[in-house]
Parts: sequence; structure tokens; C-alpha cells
Amino acid sequence: MQLAQSMRTNARGIALCLALALPAWLLGKQFEVVGGPVFAILIGMAVALLLRGRDTAALEPGIKYTSKKVLQYAVILLGFGLNLAQIAQVGATSLPIIISTITTSLVIAFVLCRALKIPSKISTLVGVGSSICGGSAIAATAPVIDADDEEIAQAISVIFLFNIIAALIFPALGGMLGLTNEGFGLFAGTAVNDTSSVTAAASAWDGMHPGANTLDTATVVKLTRTLAIIPITLALAVLQLRRAKKAAAAGGTESAGTFSLKKIFPYFIIFFVLASVITTVFALPSTVTAPIKELSKFFIVMAMAAIGLNTDLVKLVRTGGKPILMGLCCWVGIAAVSLGMQHMLGIW
Repeated sequence: MQLAQSMRTNARGIALCLALALPAWLLGKQFEVVGGPVFAILIGMAVALLLRGRDTAALEPGIKYTSKKVLQYAVILLGFGLNLAQIAQVGATSLPIIISTITTSLVIAFVLCRALKIPSKISTLVGVGSSICGGSAIAATAPVIDADDEEIAQAISVIFLFNIIAALIFPALGGMLGLTNEGFGLFAGTAVNDTSSVTAAASAWDGMHPGANTLDTATVVKLTRTLAIIPITLALAVLQLRRAKKAAAAGGTESAGTFSLKKIFPYFIIFFVLASVITTVFALPSTVTAPIKELSKFFIVMAMAAIGLNTDLVKLVRTGGKPILMGLCCWVGIAAVSLGMQHMLGIW
């Protein structure tokens, strides 16, 4: 009875997000460098402008459900695309580079957050999105730090900008630097933000160097990076708990003891890990995991449509300068450290 009532309450908003996600998904397939999530946010913001001034009360519960819960379901399904055995075998060599680039991005984001007075949640999303796996990392992190839709849209927009630049210039840059095929696979897998742009950059390299087969290397390295979602989100959950306790103690409105990790623990990450374990233990074939991965990507597109519907386009443009500067610094820092580590390890 309660489930039926919830479905009736959310149905209209979910249906709207689904209707907006379909064209965004198709556009993302045609223009993979841009990707469905970015198209979904843009379409959502455009529709939000059309709906301004109208009564949208019946849509709001479903839109909120899609931007929060469907986003978490997307992260859970993402786990079915991670075969831990394959990652351990092929991705282990890239681990020092991955750890170095993630650390670099998070440190840059932290420093610029303080120096430029950028809101901490946007800084966290940009830092995590730049260093781990773009939109997927933002999707996993946003519920943990309780980021609002405008903060998510801001971070996704920053990641999108540098995804496109990387996909366009990195293959030529790799050629100028004399990278080997293995070296470029590591470079693309560690220095490009989002999976679609990693694929685009590696495919362009393979086109320039017939028989290179860097796409497989770059993809496995990228999947290895994705695993960093687990420790990062858990660490952020603990940090959120500490902040909540401090705020409660300082404000005196609620006992610090009433806050617990259980309240803010990202349980969907446990299911994400479980999905990865199932894929690994049962050696699920791609015929099984590929459709699930596609559903995960579509859920992210749906959630981004919902986020677009709740985003103020004017405010997004007005406040975008500092986050873009942060994204640029993270992106340059990651690329430089990736190349530097390769040189130190003798791969390049």
C-alpha cells in the first residue's frame, strides 16, 4: 500500500525525467565526447526555464526521487562492470600512477577551496570527479556529502569541459611527447576524467597508430581508478559525521550524540562492491554485464535530467568561473603527474 502510494506520488516527475533522458541518451550515443549526462542537464535546464512560473508541485517529488535514489541505483549497477580479478591482473602496474594523480587532484581542490573561497561541496565534487571517473564519481559522492542539484550540475559542467579538451588534444600531445602505446594507454586512463572521453582519446590514438590496441589498456586503467570510489566515499562519510557532531555541539540545538555514521553511511556503496564481487566470483560474461552497465549509464542520464530541472541556469553561469579554474588546475596537475610518474617508472 505504501509502495503504491509512493509510486503514484513520484510517477509524474519520474516520467518527465524519463522523457528528457531518452533524447539525451540518443544524442550522447551520437556525440560520445559530450556524453548523455551533459545533454540531459542542458535539456533539463531548458525545460526548467519553460516551466518557470507554472505549478510544478505534482512533478517535484518524482524529480527529487530521480536525482537522489535513481542516481544511487546507477552507482550500484556500475559495479557489475568491474571484474576485480581482471583489474588486479592488468591494472596493478598503473596503481602508483593512479594513487599519485588522485592525491594530486584532491590536494589541489583542497588548497584552491581555501584560497579562492569556493564552496566545499563543489570543490569536493570537482576534485573527486577530476581524479576518479568524472560523472560516476560525482554521482557516488554527491549523496554522501549531501550536495544539492546546482552543485552537482556545476561539477558535471566543469568535468565536461575538460573531457572534451582532453579527447581532442591528448592523442596529438602523446605523439609529440613520443609516448609508447602502453604509455598513452596509461596516460589516457589516468589523466582523462570520464570513461567516454577515455574511450574517445584511446580510439583516436589507435586510429593514428594502427595495431596499437591502447583502448584495452586505457579502459582497464580507468576501471581501476573507478575502485577509488569506495575508500573516498567512506572517508567522506566519516568526515561528514565529524562535521555534523561539531555543528551540533557548537549550535547546541541537537545533541552531538544523536549523530551517527549509520545515518549518513553510503549503503549503496556496499551494494556497488557486492555487484563487483558477484561479477568477479561468477565470472559473469559481457553478454550479462553489458546490458546492466548500459542501464547504469541510462540511470545517470535520467538523474542528470532531474538535476537539470532543479538547476538555475543564470546562477550556474554567474558562479562558474572559480570552479572552472579549479577544474583546469586539477586537470593540468593530473596530466603532469601522470606523465612524470611514467617517466620515473621507466614506462615512457
